[in-house]
Amino acid sequence: MLVVVLLSAGLLGLLMLNTALNQGSIKLARLQKQTTEATDQQQTLQHQIDQQSAPDALERRARELGMVPGGDPAFLGDDGKVLGTPKEAQDSPPVKRSGNEPWQSPPGGQPSPAASPTDPGVELAPLPPAGASPAASASASAGGGR
Repeated sequence: MLVVVLLSAGLLGLLMLNTALNQGSIKLARLQKQTTEATDQQQTLQHQIDQQSAPDALERRARELGMVPGGDPAFLGDDGKVLGTPKEAQDSPPVKRSGNEPWQSPPGGQPSPAASPTDPGVELAPLPPAGASPAASASASAGGGR
């Protein structure tokens, strides 16, 4: 009778151990699937970031916001002297591109999914007041980064 009880207890113990191992393997498979999905999503988001960070995409977005390429810059030396002659920015027609790049909009004028109307775009700092001199705003921006 003792041997039958010991064998029965051993079989029940093995059954419980096997059940616990199966539950662990099911949980492991589910976590591996979640990891794969998260990795795919991360790669998709990184691809979108790369597309929106491309020079042509940045230029297109800046032009949509009304920005133009800057003129010749002037630099402030450590002693406070202005190096170079600043020139006003001038709007010029965009440079013609050859070939279709992956970040350009497809032919037909349809915007790409990355350029959706819900895209917050680039946050810009407010312009200085109209009465402020360019030298004052240049020195304020040069000193503000320290």
